Amino acid sequence: MSLKLKTVANLAARLRELHQRTQETPLFNPVFQLSLDLSRAIESGDLSLDDCETLLGELECESIKSRAGRLRALVAPMPLEANDAALKYETADFASFRDRWENPALHAVFTAHPTFLLPPAQTHAVAQAASSDAPISDAPCAASTERRAITLAYEHSEAMAAIARAQDARDRIVGTVLGEAADRWSEEWRALQPMPFRFASWVGYDMDGRTDIKWYHSIGFRLAEKAERLERYASSLRGFDSEHELVATLDRAASEARARAEDFASDLTEPEALSAAANRLTADHPDKLTSLAPIIARLEAEAQDSDRNRAIALKTLAAAMRADGLGMGWIHFRVNASQLHNAIRRRIDPDNTLDLASQGAMAVLRDILAEVKPLKSNFGALAIESSTAIRQFLAMAQILDHVDADAPIRMLVAECEQPATVLAALYFARLFGIADKVDVSPLFETESALEHGGRFLDALLAEDAYRDYARARGRVCIQTGFSDAGRFVGQVPASLAIERLQGRLADSMAANGLTDTAALIFNTHGEGMGRGAHPSSYEDRLAWPLSEWARRRFVRAGIRLEPEASFQGGDGYLFFATPELALATLTRIAELRPSETDPDVPADPFYRRTDLSLDFYRAIRSHQRDHLESRTYARAVTAFGLGLLNSTGSRVSRRQGDLSRDREMSLRQIRAIPHNAILQQLGYPVNIIAGIGSAAEGNYEAIAELLTSSARGRQIVRLVRASNALASIKTMAAYGELFNSAYWASRPYRGTEPHLAAACEDLAEYLTKDDRNGVFRRLVSRLRVDGLKLHRLLAMLPDENPLEDREDVRRIIGALQALRLALLQHMFLRAVAIPVFSRANDVDRNDVLEMVFTLRIDEALKELRRAYPTSFPRPDDFALDAPSDYPDGAGEGYSQIGRDYIDPIERAHGLNLRIGVAIANLFGAHG
Repeated sequence: MSLKLKTVANLAARLRELHQRTQETPLFNPVFQLSLDLSRAIESGDLSLDDCETLLGELECESIKSRAGRLRALVAPMPLEANDAALKYETADFASFRDRWENPALHAVFTAHPTFLLPPAQTHAVAQAASSDAPISDAPCAASTERRAITLAYEHSEAMAAIARAQDARDRIVGTVLGEAADRWSEEWRALQPMPFRFASWVGYDMDGRTDIKWYHSIGFRLAEKAERLERYASSLRGFDSEHELVATLDRAASEARARAEDFASDLTEPEALSAAANRLTADHPDKLTSLAPIIARLEAEAQDSDRNRAIALKTLAAAMRADGLGMGWIHFRVNASQLHNAIRRRIDPDNTLDLASQGAMAVLRDILAEVKPLKSNFGALAIESSTAIRQFLAMAQILDHVDADAPIRMLVAECEQPATVLAALYFARLFGIADKVDVSPLFETESALEHGGRFLDALLAEDAYRDYARARGRVCIQTGFSDAGRFVGQVPASLAIERLQGRLADSMAANGLTDTAALIFNTHGEGMGRGAHPSSYEDRLAWPLSEWARRRFVRAGIRLEPEASFQGGDGYLFFATPELALATLTRIAELRPSETDPDVPADPFYRRTDLSLDFYRAIRSHQRDHLESRTYARAVTAFGLGLLNSTGSRVSRRQGDLSRDREMSLRQIRAIPHNAILQQLGYPVNIIAGIGSAAEGNYEAIAELLTSSARGRQIVRLVRASNALASIKTMAAYGELFNSAYWASRPYRGTEPHLAAACEDLAEYLTKDDRNGVFRRLVSRLRVDGLKLHRLLAMLPDENPLEDREDVRRIIGALQALRLALLQHMFLRAVAIPVFSRANDVDRNDVLEMVFTLRIDEALKELRRAYPTSFPRPDDFALDAPSDYPDGAGEGYSQIGRDYIDPIERAHGLNLRIGVAIANLFGAHG
């Protein structure tokens, strides 16, 4: 049968036709059949790779428009004036107005794990399309798909650009708020000191899971941020008073900071280079600023005697300085708990005999905390220190001494599961004299940390030394994360476990007399439904990681809440990619006030009917755990390694391993964000959907009633529906069929594709030993049964947020998946048809085939091009006197093998990676 499959309309029509056949044959797989149709067209020559690229271009266009539309829908309206008007706060009470705007609605942290999904041109095109209320046009479709290497320096520059636009949007909000106050309270408004948002970043300071960031990189980044911020302050002041004396002061300070940043941007491993750079930084200099306090005081004083408009401008600049200090925002260093343990053992347990979780260790830590005397440190001490954790404290000390003496620094501790770890961090903060400016923040993310986190907090807050420290700092800080939590617990159970932990913090603070301090809760959720960022609305996005129930626990205890959330990588920065998007995003947050809630609302049934909700939660968690402990699940998720994904960050996405280890790859070898992304690419977000239906089994009516009557329950359902609307079990099954020996053996049956007979036979024989087809079939069978139960439950629940054009979106995803599966088949067929070559450098043909099957294409291409070079030295390259008739050939090497086999594999893989971006766009994120 000849099929026309050269347009997206053709693909969609064929997919609709194939879906009808599932009524006759339930096991029929429309996605895989369409991929076979496409594969036959490719292998017969009816569909070229150029045609495939044209098809992909159409599908990419739909996906990128979908992403722009979703982004706009989350934060609309877009016009600047509409958002100015939305900030109006109806109150006749200046004190209430002041309280609202002088306390941040949110601390926004610009982080940079591997979520730089879109190429730069597409990022810009999506942002521009989303930044107005006009219909989304085809303009983003013309954006270049060319990617660039994602380095730490690139991530940092992108973070700073996003923060700069966020700062501009905050300035506009502050100016609007001051203007409203001036209109309404002419006698009092000048006392207002707005602080609607704080910004921070850990890009360049996060050492958890990476060794490529040197200590002097962090110092250099901080100095560069200082220079940039001072330049921006000077520009703001110059904008309304170019002759102001402080313009020159700020310009000179910026130049001094820029020069010092350049010093620390070079290699400082040699003592001479470090000494020169350090001495220039630490020396007294008339242009060196380490505090903005005098400048802020002067601006505020001038505002008292200035006319309305000038006073607003002066106070807006002062507000920015008060919020950001001498940097683009606050900074977050991050280390792993094990690094702190290694560091403290040098002080209290050099023989490694003490259990740091024991009461004995706690007693020793109490003693040394009581007796510690601050030590002076310099850059030499920093350079020779071998402990990563101690080096971070030394770096913080130098920043506070010589860069910015006012802005506090966060010390995030990953995998922190015992109070001794926090006390160890506090000890080093005191040892280097910076405890008054460093906020130690344990991260609760692993299953163990979430399960035992309540007891951890009770024990920590019962320590006198910690309570004294928290009161001095004015806040208790914790971090809750959705990376490993969502991977190893499941996203729904993770959210509920995090919620309970946050409530436990409120209880513990109240029980230990800390209601006079704030609770700062940093939720490091990511940028997609697979990572704790709810896709349905901005209200859900803010409430999913910090629920109304958790907020009420703090409000009722009289504890001020300081919510903090991450905006992750290129995806998160899209919310701040244009002035319109930045203002709309901050305005929505200001309207929603995630730091506040009504303490008197009726109790949500989800928390009152714990006989149902706790069992529901535990059943989902158990189901997720069964998947995550299963070799079947691990093997399926890692079947293609990371070959379905572009590199989207400077931190490696998987730990090193050889070919022999791929078959036994653990999920712990793949980091959390790529794990989430792979599930989207395989078509079924297991860590969101799985277990919901099974958890309701035997009690559907009661669970449905609970979820319908509960605000939190409906929020859970909205997340599950959004994910399920895009999910396809048959797509996941189709990937398994690529490894089905019987499929390849049968494909040329009855002479349908005689030119492929030899290649198909070789593939069939090779795959008789492969386990992946069976793995996918077992996983898909389990998911099907659970999915039936989910659909039964969802049928009893209202659909509050139906996906527009759901079937059209599903068709686009189906077409993308079928096209990818056809391209993968083309790669497999090309690879197996390459002539046998001799073993070279311990790699043979079977190794190369396995590289192709696991999509380690770059490695495979390298080996193939080494085995089949296309160019050789020529006789006329040599200046020789003696004649020679040999070689007598053209000297073209293996150009035909390269053209017919190697180059098509490379081309097809490039299209495969572009398909990955398009699929992620339709899901709304990468990770």
